[in-house]
Amino acid sequence: MDTSGKGGTVGHVISAMNPAGVDVAAFKKPTDEELAHDFLWRIEKRLPGPGEVVVFDRSHYEDVLVTRVHALVEEPVWRARYEEINAFERRLTAAGTTILKCFLHISYDEQRERLLARLDDPTKHWKFRERDIDERALWQAYMAAYDEAIARCSDAAPWFVVPANHKWYRNWAVATLLQETLERIDPSYPPTDLDVAALKRRLAPPN
Repeated sequence: MDTSGKGGTVGHVISAMNPAGVDVAAFKKPTDEELAHDFLWRIEKRLPGPGEVVVFDRSHYEDVLVTRVHALVEEPVWRARYEEINAFERRLTAAGTTILKCFLHISYDEQRERLLARLDDPTKHWKFRERDIDERALWQAYMAAYDEAIARCSDAAPWFVVPANHKWYRNWAVATLLQETLERIDPSYPPTDLDVAALKRRLAPPN
């Protein structure tokens, strides 16, 4: 939901990682080109390569959330996407990609406080959109959509519901999940064919 802290979490957690191996993919309203393709097309384009970490700020789940709540497509269309997502994530995990999915869950009252805080702070007015209030009016519909998406799409890659009312806890929880995931993967530096001894001899000072 709006104000749950997606951007803040990414900035806090990912800032500790080497930027050379990390990318952030922020998915906004689909472009005309993206709408001309299957809903997973733009996601496929941003998948990580070997040894890379890509953080998705929003994702293919928008296509069973926003499209559902606002009736942008017929119900049979968005319902069929649950299994399409499961098949997609099964294919990725089978190919060796690790998927970590976090839902930042804030309360209705906390969202109101954060929206008011943005209005009270002129430096945050740029983050406020009047339609955030319109979306807030659809809270129950969004909760139903999130509940079903999480329940239906936790097959190959289970969801982690992270309480996000307290920013410090949200950041700690996501960082801990990421740390545990990396420890399980146990990444290592890529092997090389360097002849270290020969290279050191070449760097030795002249006699």
